[in-house]
Amino acid sequence: MSFKHKEEDAAMERSIYDEDHDAFRDVVKEFIKRYATDEKRKQWERDGEIDRATMLAAGEAGIIGLSVPEEFGGAGMLQDYRFRSIVLEETIGAGQGSLAGALGIQDDLAVPYIAHMGTQEQKEKWLPRMATGEILGALAMTEPGAGSDLRGIKTTAKRAEGGYIVNGAKTFISSGKTADIVVTFVKTGEGNRPDAFSLLILEDGMKGFDHSKKLEKMGFHGWDTAEMSFTDVFVPEENLIGGREGLGFIQLMMNLPLERLSIGVAAAAAGEAAFAWTRDYVSSREAFGQPVADFQNTRFKLADMATTVDVMWAYVDRAMMLYKDAKLTAEEAAKVKFWATDREWELLDTGVQLHGGYGYITEYPIARAFLDARVHRIYGGTNEIMRDLVSRQIVGKR
Repeated sequence: MSFKHKEEDAAMERSIYDEDHDAFRDVVKEFIKRYATDEKRKQWERDGEIDRATMLAAGEAGIIGLSVPEEFGGAGMLQDYRFRSIVLEETIGAGQGSLAGALGIQDDLAVPYIAHMGTQEQKEKWLPRMATGEILGALAMTEPGAGSDLRGIKTTAKRAEGGYIVNGAKTFISSGKTADIVVTFVKTGEGNRPDAFSLLILEDGMKGFDHSKKLEKMGFHGWDTAEMSFTDVFVPEENLIGGREGLGFIQLMMNLPLERLSIGVAAAAAGEAAFAWTRDYVSSREAFGQPVADFQNTRFKLADMATTVDVMWAYVDRAMMLYKDAKLTAEEAAKVKFWATDREWELLDTGVQLHGGYGYITEYPIARAFLDARVHRIYGGTNEIMRDLVSRQIVGKR
């Protein structure tokens, strides 16, 4: 008997969504249908970035700027990550991983620092146009010699009349080339104490600020990643996030649970997509005169995949609800990040294997998602660092 399925059987029914979320999902699906076609994906991959018209259309549709407060023209969904999850589920499920990433940088990394921690003037200046997609943001932490060890950064911001002079470099900055503003982690003090660091907003066009070099990478070919260099860049003091020096490290720590939650949600979305693509492929592909889905090994693999997807969403959904209630700790977010991305990798690897040779061809979404997913275990803090953070909670630092 051939393996049968219904579309709604891809994963267990999730209970965290209500009618508002369902209506929003319809909006996202319509946006993808109109603006995220396969031809557009190919163009983005040729260009190495998402075109600005698409990001403006996302603003018009209301699927970017979700984390911008309503008073500044956004949806005011900063704490309710369920709406962002729907964007990730639908874009990744449509094979549009690069678009999912570009939208996520805006809402999960750039906007929160201004919306949560910025001054009233900073919010008024940037948030309304970030809600529309007119202004795109990025976050610059990593340096050539400092990745997960943020206290090891070398980029300095020295006091000058009316502001700061910034010198240094950043690398692996997602949306770094297309960004209009970049929330940048800098040293404003001596040593590596937490109060030696601050966050400054650097703006495209500032003299000495070069963020034009795109990096060629393994996955996310339609979404830009850039290097940045700062040579005597003058940044006005009103661009200091929060209006006070020495808060940068604390501000980063405050937003890391959201960043890691977002990676966990993306991992679950990619894991479910891997299952759906594989299920459909093996149900239609024949080998030795019968559907591949009829082989016992295939059926067992599909059973394992479906169960893993269900467990992933149960765990990730729990984290989303904790975040909604302001109860998601740094340690819980670290668990979600490393566990979900490890499971994502296993699901995608199984999916590629069951696709056979076609799983190696990037025309198939399973292959593109496989390449995209590799970085999930690296950025946002490597999974090794995540395990170390969790272990310290268990046995203390030794």
